[in-house]
Amino acid sequence: MREIVLDTETTGFEPSEGHRIVEIGAVELFNHLPTGRTYHQYINPQRSMPKEAFEVHGLGDDFLRDKPVFKAIGQAFLDFIGDAKLVIHNAAFDMKFLNAELEWAGLPGLPWARAVDTLAIARSKFPGAPASLDALCRRFGVDNSAREKHGALLDSEILAEVYLELVGGRQPDLVLAPVPTKEQQPGQVRSVGSDWRPKPRPVPLPSRLSADEAEAHEAFIAKIGDAAIWRKRTTA
Repeated sequence: MREIVLDTETTGFEPSEGHRIVEIGAVELFNHLPTGRTYHQYINPQRSMPKEAFEVHGLGDDFLRDKPVFKAIGQAFLDFIGDAKLVIHNAAFDMKFLNAELEWAGLPGLPWARAVDTLAIARSKFPGAPASLDALCRRFGVDNSAREKHGALLDSEILAEVYLELVGGRQPDLVLAPVPTKEQQPGQVRSVGSDWRPKPRPVPLPSRLSADEAEAHEAFIAKIGDAAIWRKRTTA
C-alpha cells in the first residue's frame, strides 16, 4: 500500500483571501515504511509574504522571488503523489489550499476521500489531549529538535514517524508483511495469507553454552536434588 505523507506552508490561512502555497514537502511510504523517495518544492506565491508568515516559516520575498510558480510545478507534484492516500495533519487546511492552487493552474483536484487526517486520528485515540504535531512528538518520543521553523519537508518526515505510531507502532504490518518470491520482479510483492505458519528450523542451532558453563549447571542442579525442574520430563 502506497501512501504520501505531505505538508504545505502558506502565506496565510485562506486561499479565498488570496493566500498561496509557498512550499510543499512529501514523503513516500510503502506498507507504512518510508521508501526514501521524497518531494520538496519552494513556490513563488506571486504576492508578498506577510510578516506573520515569515516569522513562522522563515521564507521571505527575496528567497521566493526566483522560485517557480505553482502552475509550473503542479503536474510534477501530481505525478509524484499518483493515486496514493495522502497523510496530512489537519488535512482540511492543506487540501483546501492544494485544490485551490490546482484549480487556478487548470489541473484536476484531489478528492477529499484520499486524505488521511492524523489530527482526527490523534483526537479519536486520545480524547481531550493536545493533538498538535509537537504534542504528538512528545507523546511518542519522536525527535523534533530540528523544528525551529515550520518547514514542509521536515514536518512531513516528522509526521511520517508520528503516523506510524498512531497506526500501531513502527511495524504495524509485522505479521502480514509482504514476502518476495524468486519469481517476482523488483518492486513486486506477495501478501502472506492468514494460514501462514513458521516452519520448524531444519537444523537445530548449536548450543551457546561452553563446557565450563554446562559443568557448572550440572553441579548446581545436583545440589538441588531430584526436585530440580531440569530433571523432570514431560510425557506426551
